[in-house]
Amino acid sequence: MTKTTEISTVLVANRGEIACRVFRTCRELGIATVAVYSDADADALHVRAADSAVRLPGAAPADTYLRGDLVVKAAQAAGADAVHPGYGFLSENADFARAVLDAGLVWIGPPPEAIESMASKTRAKELMGIAPMAVDDVTESDLPVLVKAAAGGGGRGMRVVRELGALNGELVAARAEAASAFGDGEVFVEPYLEGGRHVEVQIMADAYDTVWALGTRDCTLQRRHQKVIEESPAPGLAAGLVEELHAQAVRAARVTGYRGAGTVEFLVAGDRAHFLEMNTRLQVEHPVTEAVFGVDLVALQIQVAEGERLAEEPPAARGHAVEARLYAEDPAAQWAPQTGVLHRLSVPGVRLDTGYVDGDAIGVHYDPMLAKAISYAPTRAAAVRALAGALERAIVHGPVTNRELLVRSLRHPEFTEARMDTGFYDRYVGELAAAAPDPHAPLAAALADAHGRSRFGGWRNLASQPQVKLFRSEADGVEHEVRYRHTREGLGAEGVRVLSVSRELVVLEVAGVRRQFVVSRYGDDGRVYVGNTALTSLPLLPEPTTRQEPGSLLAPMPGTVVRLAEGLAEGARVSAGQPLIWLEAMKMEHRICAPASGTLTALHAAPGRQVEVGALLAVVDVVDVVDVVADAADVVDAVDVVDAVQEEQSV
Repeated sequence: MTKTTEISTVLVANRGEIACRVFRTCRELGIATVAVYSDADADALHVRAADSAVRLPGAAPADTYLRGDLVVKAAQAAGADAVHPGYGFLSENADFARAVLDAGLVWIGPPPEAIESMASKTRAKELMGIAPMAVDDVTESDLPVLVKAAAGGGGRGMRVVRELGALNGELVAARAEAASAFGDGEVFVEPYLEGGRHVEVQIMADAYDTVWALGTRDCTLQRRHQKVIEESPAPGLAAGLVEELHAQAVRAARVTGYRGAGTVEFLVAGDRAHFLEMNTRLQVEHPVTEAVFGVDLVALQIQVAEGERLAEEPPAARGHAVEARLYAEDPAAQWAPQTGVLHRLSVPGVRLDTGYVDGDAIGVHYDPMLAKAISYAPTRAAAVRALAGALERAIVHGPVTNRELLVRSLRHPEFTEARMDTGFYDRYVGELAAAAPDPHAPLAAALADAHGRSRFGGWRNLASQPQVKLFRSEADGVEHEVRYRHTREGLGAEGVRVLSVSRELVVLEVAGVRRQFVVSRYGDDGRVYVGNTALTSLPLLPEPTTRQEPGSLLAPMPGTVVRLAEGLAEGARVSAGQPLIWLEAMKMEHRICAPASGTLTALHAAPGRQVEVGALLAVVDVVDVVDVVADAADVVDAVDVVDAVQEEQSV
């Protein structure tokens, strides 16, 4: 069938990686592209990748990418005739879809009515014949339960409740977070299945009643209810269960009159599948489906939006694909997002979807995902091995990332044997996130720094005194003292044989094995990278430091204070572990808790206040240092603060 309309220019109502991804397909199809950008994104890659761009004044998402009216005006101003929403932001907003259509533009997405029917997870369950739990009827026997936002996704407004007494507090917190993230504070409760797997089905539908079910994806490895590693097909599912998942996904598409790309999500436990929700948009993990089915889902979205038919049957699936999300975050610090300059990003041998290039800044306003690395191979084992190897060889210089955790996750026996469940990171994050800097990196950094320089202007017949340099490993904070000598043959050190040295490359023989160390520097801030080991040069004599008052609560990252505990004020009594301040950074909400019981003697945080990392938020006058938080996982910097209190009292 011929097209009912022909798209010539597409505006992508999004940013970063997904905008770049859509632009790539548009270029291949000969379609012009338009970007929108906030002030914080003025120099972003997606702006440079587009044929033209329109500014959305402001920096916060609520003032820019979430302003549907501004996005529609941008499309009209740039002469676009179609809008692609990407994912996140306005992608599942039925009113935005209607506004695009009312402006005479082509909407590259499902009908507004379909979005609306699935926008509320409670309404979606009703359409699928599933009755949600009543909040007031939850009993001890129902635990654990999951409190979930009715609108939106990405883990926002979700809380696992394991104790009945905590339910009301988590409902309040979930409603506040959902209202902030989605403008809708409705939440609901559903059973939380321990030991389950997160499995989803990609669908593609046209306007002629054709619906494809493009296999399954496993997205079980998650942190904060957000996916980290995804793959297709989902391993180890019985053929009958796969057929059931496909049938339910197709049913969801048909009952909503769906068109375009969408995803139906399930929690699978044993041979049972429980419908969770339908995402009426393209998913972050769509590349694994593209690899296995040999399709371009964005091209198919455009094809359907132009009125073309899909083939009666989807292409056959072949092989296996795995995707890992590389985040600027510190898994060892409760997944705290990181900011700073991304000096270098290179992941060889696999598909890399990213919205950043070397030298770009990672700011506080948006999601901390740097890139998605995707491998494809004939078998699951080969695809997993290829991705783990690519990430191990990757070079990522700049903010702390989860790169090492991804490598270890892909090689963990529970994952390689497909025995994982949604509690994977709850069990293993400690060992997977443990720092493992290269023990010879400090020596390589010292030798590279000394190359071409001699304390005596050249070698001497008499052995020189050893030279000393100090480095701090940024991965674990450990300080390393390095000793080396200038000799007749050049630079030398005990325990290794120095084969060659330059400013950029040091070659050592360690226990009979030749090893190469690539050394990189950016600017003159004293930071040096040896491979992926980040080191900071330290002065031999310690510099005076400013001592923080015991009980100080510091901002662990740049962000915005979104709320305070009810009634919190100077002079208030607080209990160990009590959440006091909620800080939002990079689409995540973080609780700052009291390190111990005491009195709040200072409060510098206020809702809406922007804070930098290390900013003093509050001070707790600790009554009893023994009365510390039992669960340190929820306390930001609590251990450091309590240690400081104990040290102060021992002086």
